[in-house]
Amino acid sequence: MAGTLSRSGAAVGACVMTLAAVLTACGNSGSGSVGTGTTSSASPSPSSSPSSSPSASGKPMGTTVTVQMTEYKLTLSSKTFKSGDYTFVAENKGHIAHSLEVEGQGGDVRLPHDLAPGQSAQLRVTLKNGSYELYCPVDGHKDLGMKTDITVGGATGGS
Repeated sequence: MAGTLSRSGAAVGACVMTLAAVLTACGNSGSGSVGTGTTSSASPSPSSSPSSSPSASGKPMGTTVTVQMTEYKLTLSSKTFKSGDYTFVAENKGHIAHSLEVEGQGGDVRLPHDLAPGQSAQLRVTLKNGSYELYCPVDGHKDLGMKTDITVGGATGGS
């Protein structure tokens, strides 16, 4: 019977360790990546470009660009863009919920949920040469000025 208990205990221990690994892989560490609360993985919209990939580790992909969101403005830490992989770090510095969407070159990608004030999240995108619009998809925020245009492979614009 002692052998059975030892094997059962080992099996329970293995299950607990596996569950802990799965929860850690879901990014529930408070590091500020996309998802529930302030952490999780990005869920790409169906599109060919820009593309998005999950961020279980929270590690930035390619070039990191901070996007500060306030009532009703987006401020990007970079003004020039070359084609390649980017991690847009969306930081809600405002007093109401905001989100981030990147649209252009035949596709769009957005954060899977809104960010409460003080939250941040990562949106991974592969940009090709051409024009893109970054904006807050929360109802009416884009029309209130929470948008900016960028050109990949050339000069940027703004609004």
